[in-house]
Amino acid sequence: MTSLGQIKALLEWQSLQSFSGQQQNSGMPISSSFASLLQEFVQSQNPDTSIGQFENELNTLGQVFRSNQYYIQHPIAEKRDAQTIHGTASSTELNPGSSIEQIVQRAADAYKLPSKLIKAIIRHESNFNARAVSNAGASGLMQLMPATARGLGVTDILDPEQNVMAGAKYLRNMLDKYKGNVKLALAAYNAGPGNVDKYGGIPPFKETQNYVRKVTDTYFG
Repeated sequence: MTSLGQIKALLEWQSLQSFSGQQQNSGMPISSSFASLLQEFVQSQNPDTSIGQFENELNTLGQVFRSNQYYIQHPIAEKRDAQTIHGTASSTELNPGSSIEQIVQRAADAYKLPSKLIKAIIRHESNFNARAVSNAGASGLMQLMPATARGLGVTDILDPEQNVMAGAKYLRNMLDKYKGNVKLALAAYNAGPGNVDKYGGIPPFKETQNYVRKVTDTYFG
């Protein structure tokens, strides 16, 4: 039987494929495609593996799969699961000319975003703490999950420039998707576009509703 570590590697591979859209035209739902691949892999390690045993293996690893796939599409939705942020406290204000201020401006210019909006998100994500890490593993100024960060091309999640650029890129995509609607883009940043589409607006999650309210109050204030 294959080791759990090997299967987890396959799970992460599948999640990244899902993010990059490389399986869009496979003619089979992503989860089914991956299940077939995983079954082949498991049975290649042990030809006597039964369907029942395979299903048990999937059930055991199902939560890992859902987590990988979910957080690829929802960079910070894990905040509902882990509110604690670890790291050295930082000011909620940026000094003009500071390195983070300059990074934010570069990201704003690169993705045609208001720098004030990026700063409002950072304020409520990490309180401008570039070393912030949540219990769930969300890291950096814009609190990206590791798998999400890799999908966005980040090689060092705690590097402020890479972190902010990746978060800004994702935010730009959400603003484009929702035709410039800031509240819907923020809801998608927090809860994922799937939930925004499912509920036809800001999802009925208290954490997401509070998040949208706080960020927009800071941004428009």
